[in-house]
Amino acid sequence: MNFDLSEEQRLLTESVERLMLDSYGFGDRRKYGREDPGFSEAMWKRYAELGLLALPFSEECGGLSGGPIETMIVMEAFGKSLILEPYFATVILAGGLLRRGGNEAQRTELIPLIVNGRTKLAFAYAEPHSRYDLFHVETQAKNQGNFWALSGVKTLVLHGDVAHKIIVSARTAGGTREKNGIGLFLVDVDAPGLTRRPFLTQDGLRGAEIALENVRVDEGNLIGDPEGSLPAISRVADEAITALCAEAVGCFTQMQAITLSYLKTREQFGTKIGSFQVLQHRAVDMLVELEQSRSMTLYATMMVGEDNTIERERAVSAAKVQIGRSSKAIGHQSIQLHGGIGMTMEYSIGHYFKRVVMIDTLFGDADHHLRRLAALGGLKKKI
Repeated sequence: MNFDLSEEQRLLTESVERLMLDSYGFGDRRKYGREDPGFSEAMWKRYAELGLLALPFSEECGGLSGGPIETMIVMEAFGKSLILEPYFATVILAGGLLRRGGNEAQRTELIPLIVNGRTKLAFAYAEPHSRYDLFHVETQAKNQGNFWALSGVKTLVLHGDVAHKIIVSARTAGGTREKNGIGLFLVDVDAPGLTRRPFLTQDGLRGAEIALENVRVDEGNLIGDPEGSLPAISRVADEAITALCAEAVGCFTQMQAITLSYLKTREQFGTKIGSFQVLQHRAVDMLVELEQSRSMTLYATMMVGEDNTIERERAVSAAKVQIGRSSKAIGHQSIQLHGGIGMTMEYSIGHYFKRVVMIDTLFGDADHHLRRLAALGGLKKKI
């Protein structure tokens, strides 16, 4: 595999990292979090101006036709700064479903609105009893002739409180855990019968619980096959996991750098604590975990475009296992090496730890993906 970035990819890296360095320090993040939507609308507009919101979409729809590598570059930079904006929810999740399952009319209407920053979307897939199973869908969609009536409850809808439209997975046929009979529906947040209960997540982002009671959805807002949308959902979930792995690598990079800087400046017993060999060993352990996570994320990024479902899922699950384990290893070391200050809200390291713990749980934690990897026969290719 060739891991060298192209000239365009290097320019993208420099552009997004410069933006984060200039406009998204930890103090800026705290300020943005106090704004009314829980993030910076000004920064969202800058993402649009730089083309970051257009990155994964085709040129025919006003996008830049970027691939997994470009997404990895952006998400890693965003992870370093712990961004609060709904990029993952709008561009990666909901945008991915439009790319994979939307018809031409839907893509032509919605993607330009995403690209210019005028529309934010969310994907409502999780339910109170679904845990990590994307096919566990209790929300019902009843065909009423020329429209569908949706009823059910969706939980942990990332940035569902600020979305203008929400893509909802609902069961059109079969039992609760059947893999067939699942459809995707584009729902306006102002639709009668839809209510949102917003909340703040542990990592400082926003989410919502969505309740639907006979919400009417016209046929034109049905995305893809009403009984066969699980393959598209699963494909987008793999892409989302890979993007989260890249974000985690960005977090790990900052956690390791912040901790190393602290060891070099904090004095105890009249000397820098970084001179103590046992602490040097722990700092090296953090670096090893970081590089292992980076390598597995690169592997998943190179494989996520694979049409062979089994090979793709093996790579993605293997990366998610590594990210989950490294989240705990790097997080615990960084907090312990900082001591009490690492637990305070005013210091950044605890916020990074919260974010990587959340990343571990999204779309299945390390244990879940280890079981999935075992069921798929483990990794067959040399990494």
